[in-house]
Amino acid sequence: SSGINAEWPLRPGLLKQSTLISELALYDVANTVGVAADLSHIESAAQVKGYVGDSQLEECLQGSKIVIIPAGVPRKPGMTRDDLFNINAGIAMSLSEAASKVCPDAMLCIISNPVNSTVPIASEVYKKNGVFDPRKLFGVTTLDVVRANTFISELKGTPVTQTQCPVIGGHAGVTILPLLSQVEPSCDFTDQERESLTVRIQNAGTEVVEAKAGGGSATLSMAYAGARFAFALLQAMNGAKNVVECSFVESDVTELQFFSTPLLLGPNGIEANLGMGTLIDFEQEALEKMKPELSGSIAKGIKFANQ
Repeated sequence: SSGINAEWPLRPGLLKQSTLISELALYDVANTVGVAADLSHIESAAQVKGYVGDSQLEECLQGSKIVIIPAGVPRKPGMTRDDLFNINAGIAMSLSEAASKVCPDAMLCIISNPVNSTVPIASEVYKKNGVFDPRKLFGVTTLDVVRANTFISELKGTPVTQTQCPVIGGHAGVTILPLLSQVEPSCDFTDQERESLTVRIQNAGTEVVEAKAGGGSATLSMAYAGARFAFALLQAMNGAKNVVECSFVESDVTELQFFSTPLLLGPNGIEANLGMGTLIDFEQEALEKMKPELSGSIAKGIKFANQ
C-alpha cells in the first residue's frame, strides 16, 4: 500500500478506487476538508484526509510514497502555458521544498504547468537540499500520450485501448512530439495526415481552453491522465514488470538536461530510459525545431529556482 498526496478533487476521486493506495492526503489553500469528506464515502479501502494551508503542509506530506503536484492556476483563452509561469513556478517551488524535507524518498510527480520549467525547479530544490534522486522526479506528460492515442484511433480506426503512441520532448506546443512512425499497431500516414495530426496533438490543450471559452482548461482528461500515470507508477513500485510510460525527466538522451521519452518503471522509480528509437526525417526535423524553446524553458526554471 502507498500513501499519496494529491490536490484536485477529480484526480483523488479516481485514485480512491485503487487497491494499491492505503491513504490519500489532500492539500490545498482551501476546501480540502470538504472534498476529503466527500471522497471518504466512496466504498474503497483508501483513507482520505484533507489538509489546509501552510501550517498543515508538512503534516500532510508525512509518510507519502508518491507526491502529485497539480496545483496552480489554469490557462484561459489567449494564454500560453508559459504565461502561468510566475504564479505556478512559485507554488511548485514551495511544495517541492516541503516534500524534499518531509518525504525526500517519495516519487514526485509534477503536473503544474509549465512542466518544461516546473520540473527543473523541483530538481534544483532537491539538489540544494542534497536529496535529489533522478529516478524519482517526473513531469507528467501522459495527457499528450492519451490524446495521441485517441486522435490516431479516431483517424485510423484502430482499437483505442490498444493504440500506443510514444510522445517525446516536452509538454507545451512544438516541444510535444508524437512519434507517429512508432505507433502500435503500426499505421501508415500520408505527409498531410502526419503534419495535421502532430499539430492537433501539440495544440490539443488550446483546443479545450478555447472550447471552454474562459471556463478553464483541460481538467477531466488531465485527471484521467494523471491517474493513469499514478496507477502505472504504483504498479511498478509494487513489483509489476514491463511498466512503461512517457515522462519528462532528467535525461541524457539529447543534449537537453530534461526530456520526455518512454521509461521503464520499477520499485525505485525509473529502471531504464528507453530513449527515442529511430526517428523518420519529419520527426528528426521537429526534434531540432523544438530544442531552442525547450532549452529556454528549462533554463528559465533553473534560473527561477536559484534567484
